[in-house]
Amino acid sequence: MKSCLLGCCLLLSLLNAVSAQSEEKNLRDQMLQNHIDEKAAVYEEVAMRIWGLAELGYQEYESSQLLQETLAGAGFTIEKQVAEMPTAFVASYGTGQPVIGILGEFDALPGVSQDSLPERKVLSERGAGHACGHHLFGVGSAAAAIAVKNWLEKEQITGTIKLFGTPAEEGGGGKIYMVKSGLFDDVDVVLHWHPSSENSADAASSLANKSAKFRFYGKAAHAAGSPERGRSALDAVEAMNYMVNLMREHVDTKSRIHYVITRGGEAPNVVPEFAEVFYYCRHPNPEQVKENFNWIVEAANGAAKGTQTRMEYEVIHGLYNLLPNEVLGRMMHTNLLKVGGVYYNEKELAFAEKLSESFGDILFNLESAKAVKPFRIQEEGTGGSTDVGDVSWVVPTAGMRAATWAPGTPAHSWQAVACGGTSIGIKGMKVAAKTMAMTAADLFSEDVKIKEAWTELNRRRGAQFEYESLVGDRKPPLDYRN
Repeated sequence: MKSCLLGCCLLLSLLNAVSAQSEEKNLRDQMLQNHIDEKAAVYEEVAMRIWGLAELGYQEYESSQLLQETLAGAGFTIEKQVAEMPTAFVASYGTGQPVIGILGEFDALPGVSQDSLPERKVLSERGAGHACGHHLFGVGSAAAAIAVKNWLEKEQITGTIKLFGTPAEEGGGGKIYMVKSGLFDDVDVVLHWHPSSENSADAASSLANKSAKFRFYGKAAHAAGSPERGRSALDAVEAMNYMVNLMREHVDTKSRIHYVITRGGEAPNVVPEFAEVFYYCRHPNPEQVKENFNWIVEAANGAAKGTQTRMEYEVIHGLYNLLPNEVLGRMMHTNLLKVGGVYYNEKELAFAEKLSESFGDILFNLESAKAVKPFRIQEEGTGGSTDVGDVSWVVPTAGMRAATWAPGTPAHSWQAVACGGTSIGIKGMKVAAKTMAMTAADLFSEDVKIKEAWTELNRRRGAQFEYESLVGDRKPPLDYRN
């Protein structure tokens, strides 16, 4: 009887302890969310200023400065111009372990200028726009970091929170150079998010990617009067493209290869003495990317030989695939469920309905912005690529998406730019900021989860793994958008 009573007492004591911990977490999470809500107007102003600047990769001087000022004003120490990139920075608060990193992006995309309206209205011909929502990404991450900093300070908790200001995600690969510079060597976990048309947090991969600009040099001549004296660089580009298109039949079906001709000559009656083509080469496996890319280089060499031109190429970026982390992904998903999705008011609903007309006959459920997608594990990447991939191979990393765009909005579209300039985008940004802040706070409170995340990382990448960048020894391509 005594042993039964003792067991009941122990069980009751355990239940009370669990209940107390749960209540403590609820109070902490509410404090984190309240801070973000209280400062929402400030964060909205900064995000909209960056939306209006729409600065391209490695040219985000004002956008980066705005984020740095916001973080410095909140008590962070700023390390500027890190990893040989003028717009990259690291903002830090606290001391000791654990060190939790949060990523923040802020570069725009060229050629998608758009007003914050549900119909097409270009603000600047050939201008840039935040068609991937990075103005929200950077500010939302800063909001999460500041909320965590305030909690650490208030509770006098040991540990460090870092916001990594990462430039030129769109093709410039800024995070690669931060990894190569050792900026993540002392970091225990990294969190990130991305704008989207839905809310989700999972353990999913992406495609590895390597890109290069292939430049051909020929001889100019009058295209009608003396064509025999010319050697066409444009012919070389077209010959290369033709061979690569034939190559597609013989590479792994999961491969993705895309190109644009960035320079093709100046006038039809002049044999082009210079031409350039910009290639992306993707695959779920970085080793297969290397093989495919080397084949593309062989095609370029063959094109140069066949047209009697000279070829050189410049690697622009090389990205690893995202390495999923189920331990961290499930933590983030739990917190996202607690925060919930995005609820539209009448004005926002009218905006989303009008915008959806531009999608043609495809119908999307606008109510889905409220929902959180079920947790999933996706071992092999499909779709796009990100330089977060390199980070995920050196530090356990987890990410999420928040509905900053109306359901059905494709990334890299004018519709994404439009949504990002409205309260719809801001509401999604707040969902992400709250979820990341709560997840970071969990990690400061649960060392065992950090250990489990590292165990998973080491299992996935292999015990003998040593990071070797796909870009080799090259420096950051600071002029790649010029």
